[in-house]
Amino acid sequence: MALLIGANVRRGMDEHDHVKEHEALRLVATLVARGVPAEEIFAAVTEQAAAVLDADIAGLMRFESKEEMTTLATWSRIGEPAPVGVRWALEGDNISAEIARTGRPARRDSYDSATGPLADISRGLGVRQGVAAPVVVNGELWGLLAMFTAREQPLAPQTEARLADFTDLLATAVANAESRNELAASRARIVAAADDARRRIERDLHDGAQQLLVSVGLQLRAAEAEIPPGLNTLRQALAKAMQGLADAQSELQKIARGIHPAILAEGGLTPALKTLARRSPIPVALAVAPHARLPEQLEVAAYYVVSEALTNAAKHGGASLVNVDVQVSDQAVKIAIGDNGSGGADPAKGSGLIGLMDRVATLGGTFAIDSPPGAGTDLRVELPVGPA
Repeated sequence: MALLIGANVRRGMDEHDHVKEHEALRLVATLVARGVPAEEIFAAVTEQAAAVLDADIAGLMRFESKEEMTTLATWSRIGEPAPVGVRWALEGDNISAEIARTGRPARRDSYDSATGPLADISRGLGVRQGVAAPVVVNGELWGLLAMFTAREQPLAPQTEARLADFTDLLATAVANAESRNELAASRARIVAAADDARRRIERDLHDGAQQLLVSVGLQLRAAEAEIPPGLNTLRQALAKAMQGLADAQSELQKIARGIHPAILAEGGLTPALKTLARRSPIPVALAVAPHARLPEQLEVAAYYVVSEALTNAAKHGGASLVNVDVQVSDQAVKIAIGDNGSGGADPAKGSGLIGLMDRVATLGGTFAIDSPPGAGTDLRVELPVGPA
């Protein structure tokens, strides 16, 4: 049915208008497909729709509630456009209030009797008539796109239908943006929960199991001191038990450091990376210049990127050397890691790289890996310093 209506509408358009509208819709659709920031799409839709429909003023509004809406984008050829971010009361007799009540397209052929704050401003700019179409996202009334003119001749009858083509693209852009935001929020929650769990486990190991082992070790030493002379067999057995206990303590410390390294929280990224390189089973050429402390989430992300890369190079890549270069600026943390191993690393195979990709994406960073079979692995990560 919508296609039939659209076809009938376009029969009343001349060829020039049809081409103009098609080009405008294609431009907006390209922006939506590319996933550009919502603000850019909002501005483009408003301007393109105004050009196609020959409007003097255009505006995109989002409903905050049944009583209020916010300006997201404006365009005007008669005076200064209303600033973005202004909130308006949904009151009075005007097309915005009508759409908020009905959820259907609205038209006003005369603004002489229109009431409400936005109607008063529009009339002051010389607006004589206006048309608006609702923006419906996932079945919910989200906002409206409005076109106004200061001319006396009435707007064409098909204006509402043509405006709906633009609001459909807007709805797609908003739905896509909301999906991306939900995915980012979900990733952030997962990463934060994992980090909290790591800290809790490390703390529990330190305060529980490690302290218990220390206590048992002291008891064994006290018992050793009480062994009478001549019981060498018992003394040797006790010494062997104490060595086993020391080995267990050392292993537990390694596990605790891997779960959440205390040196990262205490000293920052540089000493933590130097410790990683020193403990690596294969040689590591580390280059990291001294820098100020970074936000915790950035230091944790950078640390685990390097840690996972070193682990993979040793366990799976068969490398004999790993180069790690970390550059920190006011804008970003850039990490470049390369090894001379067997390559073939593939995040899709379920390796720890997937978790790193999620962590990097949560911070708004970029993650790139090049690992052709037989040619080593190169990993490039960039993390923005500041809000993602």
